[in-house]
Order: sequence, then structure tokens, then C-alpha cells
Amino acid sequence: MDRNPTALAFLHCRLPFPPRLFAAALTGSLAMVMAATSRAGSDGEVGPIVAQHIGAVLGKPGGVAVAVRANGRSWFFNYGMADRSRPITSDMLFNLGSVGKVFDTSLLALADQQGELSLDDPVAMHVAELQQGGDIRRITLRQLATYTSGLVLPQDHPPWPKETFTLPKFIAKLNNWASDRDHEPGKQVIYSHAGFVLLHLALERRFGVPLDQLIAQRLLKPLDLRSTTLPVASANAKRNPRGEIPETLRRRAVQGYSEHGTLIGAPGDLQGYYHWLGTGQMYAPARDMAVFLEANLGELPDQAALQQAMRQAQQVVFADADDVDQALAWEVHRDGATIVDKYGGMNNASAYIGLIAERKVGIVILGNRGGMEVGEVGRRILLALTR
Repeated sequence: MDRNPTALAFLHCRLPFPPRLFAAALTGSLAMVMAATSRAGSDGEVGPIVAQHIGAVLGKPGGVAVAVRANGRSWFFNYGMADRSRPITSDMLFNLGSVGKVFDTSLLALADQQGELSLDDPVAMHVAELQQGGDIRRITLRQLATYTSGLVLPQDHPPWPKETFTLPKFIAKLNNWASDRDHEPGKQVIYSHAGFVLLHLALERRFGVPLDQLIAQRLLKPLDLRSTTLPVASANAKRNPRGEIPETLRRRAVQGYSEHGTLIGAPGDLQGYYHWLGTGQMYAPARDMAVFLEANLGELPDQAALQQAMRQAQQVVFADADDVDQALAWEVHRDGATIVDKYGGMNNASAYIGLIAERKVGIVILGNRGGMEVGEVGRRILLALTR
């Protein structure tokens, strides 16, 4: 799992696009690194540190966009290609995968702090259809947000099944769910996408607003994240029940590739087992994610309430047996420094956000290939930046 090629090892790969395009992309990437380094002054090691480690995740085809926050400044570094013709830039949109969950829990913590709900509310309090269920009525919003609910479906882990869900079918599945000694609410951490789908539904029902509008109103607009989006309702709801990424943003989305370099889906595609609006993935560019990172580090002077909620979301809720504890969607790693982070992986995308709050250092890595070890590399870069 832990690889250590040189930063530019990807130069030796066979290229699936014309060499002149690759050369242009590489020149632009290195120029950006050097420009950022020359401007950094006492922070002049940021660019070289990123370049030293980022080669471990690069492959053919595809690439990554990186945003680093340190000492009150943001840097952007781009490597490789968005598709066969476009070099990656900091304004291109990537599928965040499960990194989108930290947006969900920022929203959840804000609502808790404002007294609009409680983290200890049973989810059935907000999703009325579950009031006729069994063990599902014991699960709280806090447990959903920390993967401690015990609710796990076959769709949450490989081998991946074929069964998909409409909303009525999902509700029926939840009402028939039963806990056992290994799946007891509040007693263990088991990663669950289904739990966050249910959390989305609870938030929508509590506020009477679709999830994309709720996050836009309470997070994206206050932070001025104009290029970050969830799927919105499609004109052809039967064909696209999850909704779709708005066309103006979809044109800026990268092409996704498998870990082996096979093209998967179209730019801006949506995947998943849940076929209704509010269950699709979030898309964002590195430039917006740098602002979100800045807010999570508490560095936006005009967003006190939201930043307080973000700090709450980063606090340990469930202490695990090893060195990784569980916060609200975030994981907390204790390895010399306390790193709070979140990984997101799809079969055609990889994403990572991590921060060391006490040092005001953070990083975002967005890739357009599946299986990229962006978490390991991100943590190495964070530790190197704080030495």
C-alpha cells in the first residue's frame, strides 16, 4: 500500500494522449509549483514537499488537483490530464465521493448548535415512515453520522450486489432491519453509505427542503463556493432519478478512469444504488475546496457560527481501539500529530481532505482515477509540512 516512487515517476508512463499535450500540462504544472514556491517566502518548501510525494498517486491516464493551506495562505498544484485534451486546472470539477459527507455533517452540526434538531434525535422522529419499524427506531442522527448505528446493507461493502433502491423500497428495507450483537446502535464503527442516505432524508424532512438546496443555502452560499454542487432535479426525472450536475458545471468536470486507466462514465456522471434526488455525489473544484478547508481551520473571520459547527464535527465521538477515532464523518488519526481527515473513493475518482487544526495546515487532493492512495499521500504531506 505504501509506495515511494520519485515525484516525477509518471513521466516514464506510456501516454494515452499526444506528447505535446502532456508536455504542455507538465510545463503548466511545474510552472505553477515554481510560482507558488517563489511567492511563498518562508513557506518556500510547500511546492517541493507536494511534488516529492504526489508522484506516488499519479498514473496513466488522469491526474490530480491539489490545494494546500498553510500559514494563512493557499497554494494550488495541478498534475496530468482531465481527459485526452485538457490539462487539469484548479477550476475543474471532481467527484468528491464520500468527502461530500463532511459537508453533510457540517450542516448537521450547525443545525444542532442552532437548536433546530439534536444529534441524539432518533431518526424516526424526522422520517415518519420509520415510526412503524423495529430496531431502526433506536438509531440516532449522531450514530448515522459516526457510522455507529449498526445499519449496514450489502450495498455498503464488496462484493457489490446488483440490487438497487427506490425510496419506497429503501424505507421498507429499513423497517425490516434488525440489529444483532455485531450491529448494535452505538456500540461499533462500521462504514455505511446507507446510513448517510438515511441522514440526507432526515435532514430534508426536518427542513422541508431538498438536500441540494439545503446545502447551497447553509454552506455553499455563505462560503461563496460557486462551483460546488450536488445533483439538481433533471428535466427527465424518469431517466435521471438521482438528478444531474448542472450543465454549466458539468462542462468543467474531469473524465473519470478506473485504477487501471479504463474510461468509466462521462464527465459529471452519478453512480449509486439509490435512485432518487438527494442521493448523488457532490462535485467541486480544488479552488472551492481550499475555501472549505480554510473554514474548517477556522480562518474565515465572518463565519463564526459555521466554523464553530465545523469544529464540533471534527471532535471525537467514538474512540476506536486503534489509533483512528471517529468524529462526525471525519476520522481522527493520532500519529505524532492529530490529523482530522476524510477519504472518498469511487471506481473512477479519488478524493481526500485532511487538516492539522492546531498548526492551521490542511490539504485537499482530487483525482480522476479510482484506487488512488490519496489518503496515505495526503497524511505524509501534512506531516512533512509541519516538521
